[in-house]
Amino acid sequence: MTGQHRPRPPKPGSATPPRSPRVKDGQKAPQLRRPPSDPARQAAYDVLTAVRERSAYANLVLPGLLRDRRLDARDAAFATELAYGTLRAQGQLDAVLQACVDRPLAQVDPPVLDVLRLGAYQLLRTRTPTHAAVSATVDLARRVSTAGPAAFCNAVLRKVAAKDLATWLAELAPADGLAAVALESSHPRWIASAFRDALGGDLAETRAALLADDLRPQVHLVARRLPREELVALSGGDPGPWSARAVRLPEGSPGELAAVRDGRAGVQDEGSQLVALALAAAPLEGPDARWLDVCAGPGGKAALLDELARERGATLLAVDVQPHRARLVRQAGVRAVVAADSRSLPVVPGTADRVLLDAPCSGLGALRRRPEARWRRTPADLPALTRLQRELMDSAVGALRPGGVLLYATCSPHLAETVVPVSDALRRHADLEQLDARPLLPGVPDLGDGPAVQLWPHRHGTDAMYLALLRRLA
Repeated sequence: MTGQHRPRPPKPGSATPPRSPRVKDGQKAPQLRRPPSDPARQAAYDVLTAVRERSAYANLVLPGLLRDRRLDARDAAFATELAYGTLRAQGQLDAVLQACVDRPLAQVDPPVLDVLRLGAYQLLRTRTPTHAAVSATVDLARRVSTAGPAAFCNAVLRKVAAKDLATWLAELAPADGLAAVALESSHPRWIASAFRDALGGDLAETRAALLADDLRPQVHLVARRLPREELVALSGGDPGPWSARAVRLPEGSPGELAAVRDGRAGVQDEGSQLVALALAAAPLEGPDARWLDVCAGPGGKAALLDELARERGATLLAVDVQPHRARLVRQAGVRAVVAADSRSLPVVPGTADRVLLDAPCSGLGALRRRPEARWRRTPADLPALTRLQRELMDSAVGALRPGGVLLYATCSPHLAETVVPVSDALRRHADLEQLDARPLLPGVPDLGDGPAVQLWPHRHGTDAMYLALLRRLA
Protein backbone atom coordinates (compact mmCIF):
# COMPACT_ATOMS: atom_id res chain seq x y z
CA MET A 1 0.00 0.00 0.00
CA THR A 2 3.07 2.25 -0.03
CA GLY A 3 2.51 5.38 -2.08
CA GLN A 4 -1.24 4.95 -2.14
CA HIS A 5 -3.59 7.42 -0.42
CA ARG A 6 -5.28 5.90 2.60
CA PRO A 7 -8.36 7.70 3.96
CA ARG A 8 -7.94 9.05 7.45
CA PRO A 9 -10.40 7.47 9.89
CA PRO A 10 -12.85 9.88 11.51
CA LYS A 11 -12.06 11.27 14.92
CA PRO A 12 -13.75 9.50 17.80
CA GLY A 13 -17.03 11.20 18.68
CA SER A 14 -17.28 13.05 15.36
CA ALA A 15 -19.65 12.68 12.48
CA THR A 16 -19.38 14.21 9.04
CA PRO A 17 -21.57 13.72 6.00
CA PRO A 18 -20.12 11.24 3.47
CA ARG A 19 -19.31 12.33 -0.03
CA SER A 20 -21.77 11.56 -2.78
CA PRO A 21 -20.87 8.41 -4.77
CA ARG A 22 -18.88 9.01 -7.96
CA VAL A 23 -20.70 8.53 -11.25
CA LYS A 24 -18.72 7.36 -14.32
CA ASP A 25 -19.02 9.20 -17.61
CA GLY A 26 -22.07 8.14 -19.56
CA GLN A 27 -23.82 6.67 -16.53
CA LYS A 28 -26.94 8.12 -14.94
CA ALA A 29 -26.80 9.14 -11.32
CA PRO A 30 -28.64 6.65 -9.11
CA GLN A 31 -32.17 7.75 -8.27
CA LEU A 32 -32.81 8.15 -4.56
CA ARG A 33 -35.85 6.22 -3.42
CA ARG A 34 -38.03 8.50 -1.33
CA PRO A 35 -39.33 6.75 1.78
CA PRO A 36 -43.08 6.68 2.41
CA SER A 37 -44.63 9.70 4.08
CA ASP A 38 -44.68 10.04 7.86
CA PRO A 39 -47.40 12.68 8.43
CA ALA A 40 -46.67 13.37 12.11
CA ARG A 41 -42.92 13.88 11.73
CA GLN A 42 -43.39 15.79 8.49
CA ALA A 43 -45.85 18.14 10.19
CA ALA A 44 -43.47 18.72 13.10
CA TYR A 45 -40.62 19.42 10.69
CA ASP A 46 -42.75 21.89 8.74
CA VAL A 47 -43.56 23.77 11.96
CA LEU A 48 -39.85 24.03 12.80
CA THR A 49 -39.21 25.32 9.27
CA ALA A 50 -41.91 27.99 9.61
CA VAL A 51 -40.50 29.12 12.96
CA ARG A 52 -36.97 29.31 11.56
CA GLU A 53 -37.67 30.84 8.16
CA ARG A 54 -40.62 33.14 8.88
CA SER A 55 -40.27 33.77 12.63
CA ALA A 56 -43.71 32.16 12.91
CA TYR A 57 -45.35 31.18 16.19
CA ALA A 58 -45.72 27.45 16.56
CA ASN A 59 -49.03 27.66 18.40
CA LEU A 60 -50.49 29.60 15.46
CA VAL A 61 -48.99 27.45 12.69
CA LEU A 62 -49.58 23.93 13.98
CA PRO A 63 -53.38 23.88 14.50
CA GLY A 64 -54.08 25.01 10.95
CA LEU A 65 -51.52 22.60 9.55
CA LEU A 66 -53.08 19.64 11.39
CA ARG A 67 -56.52 20.67 10.22
CA ASP A 68 -55.50 21.15 6.59
CA ARG A 69 -53.70 17.82 6.41
CA ARG A 70 -56.45 15.99 8.29
CA LEU A 71 -54.15 14.07 10.59
CA ASP A 72 -55.90 11.54 12.76
CA ALA A 73 -55.91 12.02 16.53
CA ARG A 74 -52.86 9.84 17.14
CA ASP A 75 -50.68 11.49 14.49
CA ALA A 76 -51.88 14.95 15.53
CA ALA A 77 -50.92 14.30 19.16
CA PHE A 78 -47.49 12.99 18.15
CA ALA A 79 -46.86 15.92 15.79
CA THR A 80 -47.81 18.35 18.56
CA GLU A 81 -45.48 16.67 21.04
CA LEU A 82 -42.59 16.64 18.56
CA ALA A 83 -43.00 20.22 17.36
CA TYR A 84 -43.59 21.91 20.71
CA GLY A 85 -41.21 19.66 22.61
CA THR A 86 -38.34 20.10 20.16
CA LEU A 87 -38.74 23.88 20.19
CA ARG A 88 -38.83 24.01 24.00
CA ALA A 89 -35.78 21.77 24.33
CA GLN A 90 -33.74 23.35 21.54
CA GLY A 91 -30.88 24.64 23.70
CA GLN A 92 -30.48 21.34 25.50
CA LEU A 93 -30.68 19.34 22.27
CA ASP A 94 -28.10 21.58 20.61
CA ALA A 95 -25.68 21.03 23.48
CA VAL A 96 -25.92 17.26 22.98
CA LEU A 97 -25.75 17.49 19.20
CA GLN A 98 -22.69 19.73 19.39
CA ALA A 99 -20.92 16.98 21.33
CA CYS A 100 -21.64 14.59 18.45
CA VAL A 101 -20.65 16.80 15.51
CA ASP A 102 -17.09 17.84 14.68
CA ARG A 103 -17.91 21.37 13.57
CA PRO A 104 -20.02 24.23 14.96
CA LEU A 105 -23.75 23.63 14.59
CA ALA A 106 -23.98 27.01 12.86
CA GLN A 107 -22.18 25.36 9.93
CA VAL A 108 -24.75 22.57 9.64
CA ASP A 109 -27.37 23.19 6.97
CA PRO A 110 -30.41 24.58 8.87
CA PRO A 111 -32.94 22.05 7.46
CA VAL A 112 -30.61 19.22 8.44
CA LEU A 113 -30.22 20.69 11.91
CA ASP A 114 -34.01 20.79 12.28
CA VAL A 115 -34.14 17.09 11.40
CA LEU A 116 -31.38 16.31 13.89
CA ARG A 117 -33.21 18.20 16.64
CA LEU A 118 -36.40 16.24 15.98
CA GLY A 119 -34.48 12.97 16.13
CA ALA A 120 -32.54 13.92 19.26
CA TYR A 121 -35.77 14.95 20.98
CA GLN A 122 -37.32 11.56 20.28
CA LEU A 123 -34.23 9.74 21.54
CA LEU A 124 -33.70 11.76 24.70
CA ARG A 125 -37.12 13.00 25.79
CA THR A 126 -39.73 10.53 24.54
CA ARG A 127 -40.28 6.82 24.87
CA THR A 128 -39.92 6.25 21.13
CA PRO A 129 -37.74 3.10 20.64
CA THR A 130 -34.22 3.95 19.52
CA HIS A 131 -34.36 2.08 16.22
CA ALA A 132 -37.71 3.67 15.33
CA ALA A 133 -36.54 7.19 16.20
CA VAL A 134 -33.32 6.86 14.20
CA SER A 135 -34.77 5.14 11.13
CA ALA A 136 -37.84 7.41 10.94
CA THR A 137 -35.70 10.54 11.30
CA VAL A 138 -33.26 9.35 8.64
CA ASP A 139 -36.25 8.71 6.36
CA LEU A 140 -37.40 12.28 7.06
CA ALA A 141 -33.94 13.54 6.09
CA ARG A 142 -34.22 11.69 2.78
CA ARG A 143 -37.60 13.25 2.11
CA VAL A 144 -36.47 16.81 2.76
CA SER A 145 -32.88 16.54 1.54
CA THR A 146 -30.54 14.00 -0.10
CA ALA A 147 -28.66 10.82 0.69
CA GLY A 148 -25.61 12.65 2.06
CA PRO A 149 -27.43 14.50 4.85
CA ALA A 150 -29.46 11.36 5.56
CA ALA A 151 -26.28 9.36 6.20
CA PHE A 152 -24.93 12.25 8.28
CA CYS A 153 -28.11 12.27 10.40
CA ASN A 154 -27.87 8.51 10.86
CA ALA A 155 -24.29 8.78 12.16
CA VAL A 156 -25.03 11.67 14.50
CA LEU A 157 -28.21 10.20 15.96
CA ARG A 158 -26.52 6.90 16.70
CA LYS A 159 -23.99 8.82 18.77
CA VAL A 160 -26.80 10.67 20.53
CA ALA A 161 -28.54 7.37 21.29
CA ALA A 162 -25.43 5.92 22.92
CA LYS A 163 -26.31 7.73 26.19
CA ASP A 164 -29.52 8.68 27.92
CA LEU A 165 -30.41 12.26 28.79
CA ALA A 166 -29.26 12.04 32.40
CA THR A 167 -25.81 10.84 31.30
CA TRP A 168 -25.52 13.57 28.68
CA LEU A 169 -26.51 16.25 31.20
CA ALA A 170 -24.00 14.96 33.74
CA GLU A 171 -21.23 15.06 31.15
CA LEU A 172 -22.13 18.45 29.72
CA ALA A 173 -23.09 20.26 32.94
CA PRO A 174 -21.17 23.53 33.41
CA ALA A 175 -19.41 24.19 36.70
CA ASP A 176 -21.64 27.21 37.28
CA GLY A 177 -24.69 25.97 39.19
CA LEU A 178 -27.16 28.30 37.54
CA ALA A 179 -25.86 27.44 34.06
CA ALA A 180 -26.24 23.75 34.91
CA VAL A 181 -29.86 24.33 35.93
CA ALA A 182 -30.43 26.28 32.73
CA LEU A 183 -29.11 23.35 30.67
CA GLU A 184 -31.12 20.79 32.62
CA SER A 185 -34.35 22.76 32.13
CA SER A 186 -33.47 23.94 28.61
CA HIS A 187 -33.61 27.69 29.24
CA PRO A 188 -31.13 30.41 28.30
CA ARG A 189 -29.01 31.34 31.28
CA TRP A 190 -30.27 34.93 31.37
CA ILE A 191 -33.85 33.69 31.81
CA ALA A 192 -32.74 31.30 34.54
CA SER A 193 -31.08 34.27 36.22
CA ALA A 194 -34.31 36.31 36.03
CA PHE A 195 -36.26 33.46 37.65
CA ARG A 196 -33.64 33.14 40.40
CA ASP A 197 -33.77 36.87 41.14
CA ALA A 198 -37.56 36.78 41.40
CA LEU A 199 -37.32 33.80 43.76
CA GLY A 200 -34.95 35.58 46.11
CA GLY A 201 -31.81 33.78 44.97
CA ASP A 202 -33.03 30.30 45.95
CA LEU A 203 -31.34 28.01 43.41
CA ALA A 204 -33.30 24.91 44.43
CA GLU A 205 -36.63 26.63 43.92
CA THR A 206 -35.35 28.21 40.72
CA ARG A 207 -34.64 24.71 39.45
CA ALA A 208 -38.15 23.58 40.41
CA ALA A 209 -39.70 26.57 38.63
CA LEU A 210 -37.67 26.11 35.47
CA LEU A 211 -38.30 22.36 35.29
CA ALA A 212 -42.04 23.00 35.67
CA ASP A 213 -41.74 25.65 32.97
CA ASP A 214 -40.21 23.02 30.67
CA LEU A 215 -43.18 20.65 30.91
CA ARG A 216 -46.03 20.47 28.44
CA PRO A 217 -48.79 22.59 30.03
CA GLN A 218 -52.36 21.57 30.57
CA VAL A 219 -55.14 23.20 28.60
CA HIS A 220 -57.01 25.76 30.72
CA LEU A 221 -60.55 26.86 29.86
CA VAL A 222 -62.61 29.72 31.28
CA ALA A 223 -66.38 29.66 31.69
CA ARG A 224 -67.71 33.03 30.58
CA ARG A 225 -71.42 32.78 29.84
CA LEU A 226 -72.22 29.32 31.14
CA PRO A 227 -71.87 27.64 34.55
CA ARG A 228 -68.51 26.02 35.16
CA GLU A 229 -70.22 22.71 35.91
CA GLU A 230 -71.65 22.72 32.40
CA LEU A 231 -68.22 23.40 30.90
CA VAL A 232 -66.78 20.53 32.95
CA ALA A 233 -69.43 18.20 31.55
CA LEU A 234 -68.97 19.41 27.97
CA SER A 235 -65.17 19.22 28.00
CA GLY A 236 -64.58 16.22 30.25
CA GLY A 237 -62.10 18.31 32.25
CA ASP A 238 -61.69 19.02 35.94
CA PRO A 239 -62.53 22.23 37.84
CA GLY A 240 -59.49 24.46 38.23
CA PRO A 241 -58.24 24.73 41.81
CA TRP A 242 -58.03 28.53 42.06
CA SER A 243 -60.39 30.32 39.68
CA ALA A 244 -64.11 29.70 40.14
CA ARG A 245 -64.45 29.78 36.35
CA ALA A 246 -61.50 27.56 35.38
CA VAL A 247 -61.54 24.07 33.89
CA ARG A 248 -58.33 22.14 33.27
CA LEU A 249 -57.77 19.49 30.61
CA PRO A 250 -54.64 17.31 30.44
CA GLU A 251 -54.69 17.67 26.63
CA GLY A 252 -57.08 18.04 23.74
CA SER A 253 -58.31 20.41 21.05
CA PRO A 254 -60.46 22.96 22.88
CA GLY A 255 -61.27 24.79 19.66
CA GLU A 256 -63.53 21.86 18.74
CA LEU A 257 -65.85 22.57 21.68
CA ALA A 258 -69.05 24.35 20.67
CA ALA A 259 -68.92 26.49 23.83
CA VAL A 260 -65.49 27.77 22.84
CA ARG A 261 -66.49 28.41 19.24
CA ASP A 262 -69.53 30.47 20.23
CA GLY A 263 -67.71 32.44 22.95
CA ARG A 264 -69.52 31.07 26.01
CA ALA A 265 -66.13 29.69 27.06
CA GLY A 266 -62.55 30.42 26.08
CA VAL A 267 -59.02 29.11 26.27
CA GLN A 268 -57.27 31.04 29.03
CA ASP A 269 -54.57 30.21 31.55
CA GLU A 270 -55.95 30.10 35.08
CA GLY A 271 -53.41 32.72 36.16
CA SER A 272 -54.81 35.16 33.60
CA GLN A 273 -58.30 34.46 34.90
CA LEU A 274 -57.14 35.32 38.41
CA VAL A 275 -55.90 38.70 37.18
CA ALA A 276 -59.35 39.66 35.85
CA LEU A 277 -61.14 38.25 38.90
CA ALA A 278 -58.80 40.12 41.25
CA LEU A 279 -59.53 43.46 39.61
CA ALA A 280 -63.27 42.81 39.79
CA ALA A 281 -63.00 41.82 43.47
CA ALA A 282 -60.87 44.78 44.60
CA PRO A 283 -62.59 46.92 47.26
CA LEU A 284 -63.91 50.17 45.87
CA GLU A 285 -65.51 53.26 47.37
CA GLY A 286 -67.98 55.25 45.33
CA PRO A 287 -69.33 54.47 41.85
CA ASP A 288 -68.48 51.24 40.09
CA ALA A 289 -69.71 51.82 36.56
CA ARG A 290 -66.71 52.54 34.30
CA TRP A 291 -64.11 49.85 33.73
CA LEU A 292 -61.13 50.20 31.42
CA ASP A 293 -58.76 47.64 29.88
CA VAL A 294 -55.76 49.62 28.65
CA CYS A 295 -54.02 46.90 26.56
CA ALA A 296 -56.87 44.54 25.78
CA GLY A 297 -55.64 42.44 22.85
CA PRO A 298 -56.04 39.63 22.06
CA GLY A 299 -59.03 39.74 24.41
CA GLY A 300 -58.92 36.93 26.96
CA LYS A 301 -58.94 39.06 30.10
CA ALA A 302 -61.14 41.69 28.44
CA ALA A 303 -63.79 39.10 27.58
CA LEU A 304 -63.93 37.89 31.18
CA LEU A 305 -63.95 41.44 32.54
CA ASP A 306 -66.72 42.40 30.12
CA GLU A 307 -68.87 39.55 31.41
CA LEU A 308 -68.16 40.49 35.04
CA ALA A 309 -68.99 44.14 34.32
CA ARG A 310 -72.19 43.12 32.55
CA GLU A 311 -73.30 41.15 35.62
CA ARG A 312 -72.92 44.32 37.76
CA GLY A 313 -74.43 46.79 35.36
CA ALA A 314 -71.04 48.34 34.61
CA THR A 315 -69.46 48.91 31.21
CA LEU A 316 -65.97 48.01 30.04
CA LEU A 317 -64.03 49.99 27.44
CA ALA A 318 -61.29 47.87 25.86
CA VAL A 319 -58.42 49.65 24.10
CA ASP A 320 -55.61 48.25 21.98
CA VAL A 321 -53.19 50.04 19.69
CA GLN A 322 -53.20 47.35 16.99
CA PRO A 323 -56.35 47.26 14.83
CA HIS A 324 -56.07 43.52 14.23
CA ARG A 325 -55.81 42.89 17.98
CA ALA A 326 -58.79 45.16 18.57
CA ARG A 327 -60.73 43.01 16.09
CA LEU A 328 -59.78 39.92 18.11
CA VAL A 329 -61.14 41.60 21.24
CA ARG A 330 -64.47 42.25 19.46
CA GLN A 331 -64.54 38.66 18.24
CA ALA A 332 -64.13 37.56 21.87
CA GLY A 333 -67.47 39.22 22.61
CA VAL A 334 -66.40 42.51 24.20
CA ARG A 335 -69.02 45.19 23.57
CA ALA A 336 -66.99 48.43 23.52
CA VAL A 337 -63.61 48.26 21.78
CA VAL A 338 -61.42 51.10 20.47
CA ALA A 339 -58.21 50.84 18.44
CA ALA A 340 -56.01 53.58 19.89
CA ASP A 341 -52.61 54.19 21.45
CA SER A 342 -53.11 53.64 25.17
CA ARG A 343 -50.37 56.13 25.97
CA SER A 344 -53.02 58.71 25.08
CA LEU A 345 -56.26 57.06 26.14
CA PRO A 346 -59.56 58.07 24.51
CA VAL A 347 -61.26 58.67 27.87
CA VAL A 348 -61.92 61.66 30.09
CA PRO A 349 -59.03 61.79 32.60
CA GLY A 350 -59.82 60.82 36.17
CA THR A 351 -63.12 59.02 35.41
CA ALA A 352 -62.37 55.26 35.37
CA ASP A 353 -63.41 53.26 38.43
CA ARG A 354 -61.42 50.10 37.64
CA VAL A 355 -58.44 49.93 35.29
CA LEU A 356 -56.52 46.89 34.06
CA LEU A 357 -53.03 47.45 32.69
CA ASP A 358 -51.90 44.06 31.43
CA ALA A 359 -48.72 45.56 30.06
CA PRO A 360 -46.82 44.34 26.99
CA CYS A 361 -43.84 42.42 28.34
CA SER A 362 -41.17 39.85 27.53
CA GLY A 363 -43.62 36.99 28.09
CA LEU A 364 -41.08 35.06 30.18
CA GLY A 365 -43.93 33.82 32.36
CA ALA A 366 -45.67 32.00 29.49
CA LEU A 367 -42.72 30.24 27.88
CA ARG A 368 -44.28 26.81 28.33
CA ARG A 369 -47.15 27.87 26.06
CA ARG A 370 -44.89 29.61 23.51
CA PRO A 371 -42.17 27.05 22.96
CA GLU A 372 -39.95 29.06 20.61
CA ALA A 373 -40.10 32.29 22.66
CA ARG A 374 -37.31 31.42 25.09
CA TRP A 375 -34.81 31.27 22.21
CA ARG A 376 -36.24 34.32 20.43
CA ARG A 377 -36.19 36.79 23.33
CA THR A 378 -32.95 38.46 24.44
CA PRO A 379 -32.01 40.86 27.26
CA ALA A 380 -31.78 43.57 24.61
CA ASP A 381 -35.59 43.46 24.32
CA LEU A 382 -36.12 44.73 27.87
CA PRO A 383 -35.24 48.46 27.69
CA ALA A 384 -37.88 49.25 25.06
CA LEU A 385 -40.47 47.16 26.90
CA THR A 386 -39.82 48.74 30.30
CA ARG A 387 -39.97 52.23 28.77
CA LEU A 388 -43.35 51.38 27.22
CA GLN A 389 -44.58 49.93 30.53
CA ARG A 390 -43.67 53.19 32.30
CA GLU A 391 -45.51 55.30 29.71
CA LEU A 392 -48.58 53.07 29.85
CA MET A 393 -48.57 53.20 33.65
CA ASP A 394 -48.62 56.99 33.61
CA SER A 395 -51.51 56.99 31.15
CA ALA A 396 -53.49 54.42 33.14
CA VAL A 397 -53.02 56.38 36.38
CA GLY A 398 -54.24 59.50 34.60
CA ALA A 399 -57.45 57.73 33.57
CA LEU A 400 -58.18 56.55 37.13
CA ARG A 401 -60.55 58.51 39.32
CA PRO A 402 -59.66 59.34 42.95
CA GLY A 403 -60.62 56.27 44.97
CA GLY A 404 -60.46 54.02 41.90
CA VAL A 405 -58.25 50.94 41.61
CA LEU A 406 -55.66 49.96 39.02
CA LEU A 407 -54.34 46.45 38.59
CA TYR A 408 -50.93 46.23 36.94
CA ALA A 409 -50.13 42.79 35.52
CA THR A 410 -47.40 41.21 33.40
CA CYS A 411 -46.87 37.67 32.21
CA SER A 412 -43.28 37.82 33.38
CA PRO A 413 -41.42 37.33 36.67
CA HIS A 414 -38.53 39.57 35.58
CA LEU A 415 -38.03 42.18 38.30
CA ALA A 416 -37.46 44.89 35.68
CA GLU A 417 -41.04 44.28 34.51
CA THR A 418 -42.72 43.71 37.89
CA VAL A 419 -41.34 45.29 41.05
CA VAL A 420 -39.45 48.11 39.31
CA PRO A 421 -42.37 49.60 37.30
CA VAL A 422 -44.64 49.55 40.35
CA SER A 423 -42.01 51.16 42.59
CA ASP A 424 -41.34 53.79 39.95
CA ALA A 425 -45.05 54.58 39.60
CA LEU A 426 -45.44 55.01 43.35
CA ARG A 427 -42.47 57.38 43.35
CA ARG A 428 -43.70 59.43 40.38
CA HIS A 429 -47.34 59.64 41.50
CA ALA A 430 -47.71 60.89 45.06
CA ASP A 431 -51.46 60.21 44.98
CA LEU A 432 -50.99 56.45 44.48
CA GLU A 433 -50.88 53.80 47.18
CA GLN A 434 -50.30 50.07 46.86
CA LEU A 435 -52.82 47.65 48.36
CA ASP A 436 -52.31 44.05 49.38
CA ALA A 437 -53.39 41.94 46.39
CA ARG A 438 -53.26 38.60 48.21
CA PRO A 439 -56.78 38.73 49.70
CA LEU A 440 -58.13 39.06 46.16
CA LEU A 441 -56.99 35.50 45.40
CA PRO A 442 -58.80 33.52 48.12
CA GLY A 443 -57.65 29.96 48.55
CA VAL A 444 -54.51 30.36 46.46
CA PRO A 445 -51.48 29.26 48.54
CA ASP A 446 -47.83 30.34 48.52
CA LEU A 447 -48.42 33.97 47.58
CA GLY A 448 -45.36 35.25 49.41
CA ASP A 449 -45.04 38.30 51.64
CA GLY A 450 -47.06 40.67 49.45
CA PRO A 451 -48.32 43.19 48.78
CA ALA A 452 -47.94 42.11 45.11
CA VAL A 453 -48.53 38.54 43.93
CA GLN A 454 -46.27 36.40 41.75
CA LEU A 455 -47.79 33.16 40.47
CA TRP A 456 -45.54 30.27 39.43
CA PRO A 457 -45.91 27.11 37.32
CA HIS A 458 -44.29 24.92 40.01
CA ARG A 459 -46.45 26.34 42.84
CA HIS A 460 -49.78 26.98 41.15
CA GLY A 461 -49.71 25.20 37.79
CA THR A 462 -50.26 28.54 36.04
CA ASP A 463 -48.17 30.85 33.94
CA ALA A 464 -45.83 33.07 35.96
CA MET A 465 -48.26 36.02 36.18
CA TYR A 466 -47.48 39.05 38.32
CA LEU A 467 -50.13 41.41 39.68
CA ALA A 468 -50.01 44.53 41.83
CA LEU A 469 -53.02 46.54 43.02
CA LEU A 470 -52.84 50.35 43.21
CA ARG A 471 -55.39 52.91 44.40
CA ARG A 472 -55.52 56.59 43.58
CA LEU A 473 -55.98 58.64 46.72
CA ALA A 474 -58.68 61.27 46.98
